[in-house]
Amino acid sequence: MCQANVYIERGGIEELVMENVDILEPKGENLFLRSLFGEQKILPLRIKLISLINNKIILEE
Repeated sequence: MCQANVYIERGGIEELVMENVDILEPKGENLFLRSLFGEQKILPLRIKLISLINNKIILEE
């Protein structure tokens, strides 16, 4: 399976936003996230880093 955990980086600290994300889609100025379990969020953030090896996505304001 290819899900990732999504974090927001604030002041050099990574805060977990959502686990097991299977969809990350840009929606205008926002990002739409949906987890494998159906949890959904729309966040006014941008992508800073995607690490496929570590299954990790880092967002920033």
